[in-house]
Amino acid sequence: MGRGRQKAKHTKVARELKYSVHETNYDALARELSGGSSSYPVSPPATEEPNDDILSKWSEYLDDDDADEDDDASGYEQKRA
Repeated sequence: MGRGRQKAKHTKVARELKYSVHETNYDALARELSGGSSSYPVSPPATEEPNDDILSKWSEYLDDDDADEDDDASGYEQKRA
């Protein structure tokens, strides 16, 4: 679809939205603005600690040099300057 046809469709939709009459649900608007009870349940925060078995499983992939990445980058800047 060319740009002209696309623009014409958007203009048509915009006119329909602008000039059509919509019923406003003021009760729903008041509930939303009042900040009353939400319809979404809020889950409690997790209180359990990370499982050491899971952490030990991935510890073999940990490279000790990763902890010094920031130091290497700052050293590069010092050598370059």
